[in-house]
Amino acid sequence: MTVHTILKMGDPRLLRHAQPVTAFDTPELHRLVADLHDTMAAANGAGLAAPQIGVDLQVVIFGSGAPNPRYPEAPIVPRTVLINPVITPLSDEEEEGWEGCLSVPGLRGVVPRWRRIRYQGFDAFGQAIDREAEGFHARVVQHECDHLWGTLYPMRVRDFTRFGFTEVLFPGLDANDDD
Repeated sequence: MTVHTILKMGDPRLLRHAQPVTAFDTPELHRLVADLHDTMAAANGAGLAAPQIGVDLQVVIFGSGAPNPRYPEAPIVPRTVLINPVITPLSDEEEEGWEGCLSVPGLRGVVPRWRRIRYQGFDAFGQAIDREAEGFHARVVQHECDHLWGTLYPMRVRDFTRFGFTEVLFPGLDANDDD
């Protein structure tokens, strides 16, 4: 498979609304999913959306089933392919947390997200996915799905006193893990 260049904030392709997938279990879709996994793994990402590699489709991947070096204290998120997602908050309760993004390298910010969500969609074979998530898992899903609607996490930051360079805010993290 292929490791792709990840688009950076400022690229207008990151601001588009992605198109729904209409054909499942195709060689093209499986290749895209494999490329997303290879690209995410090469960058130590917690997730990746197709628009981040310039593909205008509603496809996100997240989790690995193992600890993530970019978020070493975070709980493990199951490896998931989510296509044509729908997110429903399960309450109005929000939770603030630090986020970074492969498309916004070297920066982190505190972002409010729904604490508990239900997410629905499909896997690459067209099988339905219907799960509930909370905490970091819910945060990752919301962050990745935002990419499908043209939203980058800095657009959700409410307090810019809690936004800055990873190397300054988290000196114990390897700055190269944030690129």
